[in-house]
Amino acid sequence: MIMFSKTKAFKNYVASAALAVGLGMGTGAWADNVTDAMIGAYNSSGLLQQNRALLRAADETVGITLAGLRPIITSALAISRDYGRSSDDDGRSDSDVNTFSTGSLSLSWLLFDNGVSRISTAAAQENVLATREGLVDIEQQVLFAAVQAYVSVLTEQDNVALRQNNLRLLQEELRAAVDRFEVGEVTRTDVALAQSSVAEARANLTNAQGALATARAVYVEVVGRAPGTITAYPPLPSRSAGLDAARQTALRLHPSLKSQQHAVKAADLTAYASLRDLGPDLSLSATASQTALRGSRADSGDVDVDLTLSQTLYSGGAAAATRRQNLAQLDSQKGALITTQRAIVQAVVSAYSSFEAAEASLVSSNEQVRAAQVAFDGIREEATLGSRTTLDVLEAEQSLLDAQTARLQARATQALAAYSLLQAQGLLTADNLNLAVETYDPEIYYNQVKSAPAFISKRGQDLDRVLKALNKK
Repeated sequence: MIMFSKTKAFKNYVASAALAVGLGMGTGAWADNVTDAMIGAYNSSGLLQQNRALLRAADETVGITLAGLRPIITSALAISRDYGRSSDDDGRSDSDVNTFSTGSLSLSWLLFDNGVSRISTAAAQENVLATREGLVDIEQQVLFAAVQAYVSVLTEQDNVALRQNNLRLLQEELRAAVDRFEVGEVTRTDVALAQSSVAEARANLTNAQGALATARAVYVEVVGRAPGTITAYPPLPSRSAGLDAARQTALRLHPSLKSQQHAVKAADLTAYASLRDLGPDLSLSATASQTALRGSRADSGDVDVDLTLSQTLYSGGAAAATRRQNLAQLDSQKGALITTQRAIVQAVVSAYSSFEAAEASLVSSNEQVRAAQVAFDGIREEATLGSRTTLDVLEAEQSLLDAQTARLQARATQALAAYSLLQAQGLLTADNLNLAVETYDPEIYYNQVKSAPAFISKRGQDLDRVLKALNKK
């Protein structure tokens, strides 16, 4: 996988993040924590499987370009029959049927192409590295989607519990309003207000239950199975010492940026190859053939060997156009590199700011909930003494519900921002988080195919077994 800087500060950062994420939150035989969710997503992701296959396809391009300077051997077997027919003044006659068998073996070998194949191989290797970094970025996306699904289920569960409690309290207020109306303490308007609040609370509870069902369905889609018991928000991974440190880590380690850097190198090599392609080629060709006449001992053989030096002098402007096209593509990749770098910096700043804002919001929300609870309890007690109206009680209950909902959102935002910051720095990977999974090692397949082994070779047979094992998975 990706090799990271071995500085002490960075190792301490990753160790603390891995320790925080590795802590279990659930209890019981079927309890889920955020680590379980990420492991399930990593092991069952079709997106990861798809991009691993695309990486293997990119690996093969190295062998394909390398094979350009290897000999190509072909064989052919031809059987032909000759019929002769002639006519003159004496009539028409047919000649004997002759059957010829011809076998041939041909070899063609590009001995020199002015360095085009060598440069193209280097470009293919850069594309492999770019695709490999892209796979790491996909892995980050899959793991973050698992965190999102986990937090979403937990938040919607808590929201349903809030709505259920709110409905229960409002039903109690409705019963109290009815009792006070019967003894003449309140008017029918107070009863109608309580009834309206209960109806609204039921509708809100139904919506919350629907949102929870949707969140659970998303969890199944992302993780590959239904969630177990989810009872606690994920522990927050350690952050960098500051925004500047987080930004520098991202610019050094983020897989999207590293992928684009390799893409620029590949485009540069491709443009250079198009320039070298204007030079001469040297090729060798040899053909050996044997022809036999059926029913006769007569046969003939032939061997031809050619050494050809060739160079295209004019191709209608296609070579120049190809060269300019490759230079334009190089400029395009350089522009994409600038865009990627800026996007990564923006993502780091956004995640860092969101975390700090959510942290402050959570502190305020906790205080708001405490104050709203005290106010609600006081107003409710005063209402029993007749100094507060039913409307006052309902408004206090709504304020308490709003404060509790805001606290839920702040807690969810804080958790997601913490993991989003890891992703923005390129640290949200199975290796860095020490997930208990069998990580995919791209070097294994690449080392097998980079020399373009043939089907009949031992390495080619080993590759067949590797592919069969991958297909079973």
